[in-house]
Amino acid sequence: MQVTIIGGGLAGVEAAYQLANQGVDVVLYEQRPIQTSKAHHTEYLSELVCSNSLRSNEIGNASGLLKEELRICGSLVMQVADKNKVPAGGALAVDREKFSQSITKIIEEHEHIQLIRQPVNEIPTKGYIVVATGPLTEGPIADSIRFVCGQDYFHFFDAAAPVVTLESINMEKSWWASRYDKGEKDYINCPLTEEEYHRLIAFLVQAKKHKPDMEGEEIYFEGCMPVEEMARRGEKTLAFGPLKPVGLIDPHTKQEPYAVVQLRIDNKEKTLFNLVGFQTSLVFSEQKKMLSLIPGLEEAEIVRYGVMHQNSYINSPLLLGSDGSLQADPRIYFAGQITGVEGYIESVASGLASAWSLAAKIHGQPYEAFPDTTAIGSLMRYISTSADARYFQPMNINWGIVTELIPRIRQKKLRNEALGKRALTDLDAYINRYRSQKK
Repeated sequence: MQVTIIGGGLAGVEAAYQLANQGVDVVLYEQRPIQTSKAHHTEYLSELVCSNSLRSNEIGNASGLLKEELRICGSLVMQVADKNKVPAGGALAVDREKFSQSITKIIEEHEHIQLIRQPVNEIPTKGYIVVATGPLTEGPIADSIRFVCGQDYFHFFDAAAPVVTLESINMEKSWWASRYDKGEKDYINCPLTEEEYHRLIAFLVQAKKHKPDMEGEEIYFEGCMPVEEMARRGEKTLAFGPLKPVGLIDPHTKQEPYAVVQLRIDNKEKTLFNLVGFQTSLVFSEQKKMLSLIPGLEEAEIVRYGVMHQNSYINSPLLLGSDGSLQADPRIYFAGQITGVEGYIESVASGLASAWSLAAKIHGQPYEAFPDTTAIGSLMRYISTSADARYFQPMNINWGIVTELIPRIRQKKLRNEALGKRALTDLDAYINRYRSQKK
């Protein structure tokens, strides 16, 4: 039995790898380089088009728990991410090019995976399908998805931050540190005085933006709000958000700055850095001016400008089961950001969960959904049973969607640690049941 997977992003690649490792032959279609998008820059599979950070790596954080669960499940993406990580304090960040190159090589060489580089214009009418076309889905395949789903997409706009070279950063004005001294000193910090901060805000509020190519109202995802939109929300929004200085002491002044712009390592050689929280839709000339207002970045060389693009997703609670299968046609699965999971690792989890369900179906074995107490199970439950589908919005993994502890622990740190411990215990039992069915 062969499975067709449409899309070579994080979800599609993970689904292909999981199916192939369970003896299922996979044909994986990726449209690049024949067709590409404004967000992509290479031909590699699983290209990270926004930040190179996969967020927290600590199990006391919901994002860190999700990564650990994926490691336990044998995730390809996590294996490659861990091998290509770059320093980022308590977060997991990767050398984005080496990461994508490694995944591409593994997929190309897998005996059960056939990689075909061409666009797919419609969902096949026969056989098992995994649709993992991603948040930039458009054209004929988008029309085909609308047809099988029986309704239109929702959409929102996403943005990426500029990337600059290390040698162009003025280290006489900036310094290396991690907030609260957590982990190694892996971030470059550019301090702003109160006057410099308000000058930056005044510029962002009036700066010229790119006009989106697509029609429709600009609906931004809260987790990736353009910096200029955050500035418009209030004078101190950024000071209490990505520019908060708490836990950072400027060694030049021995004082905590009014605000701090942090830069995260973007490659293993530590020659490229992206601006944390500075995803933007400003025109390129305005991005240069923006950096010139940040101490230490006045002469920064931008090697990749921030861009804004449209993210598309389906109304999954009305359409999908807890395993990602389409209720109206269970041979079709959806995985990745098109389902309404938001974020790199969340997309991987969606691809893995869908693949495990589909592999069981192909092998004629019963399938049990991931426990709601796990991060993977919580995500799959969220996209398939959101309380009010009329207001369904993409969601990152967070403790709020994980089944609560009974009795509830009031102290946040202890509660999160207990949730993580319970999740890993329940996941271990689940995996043992899943594997025993295959014997």
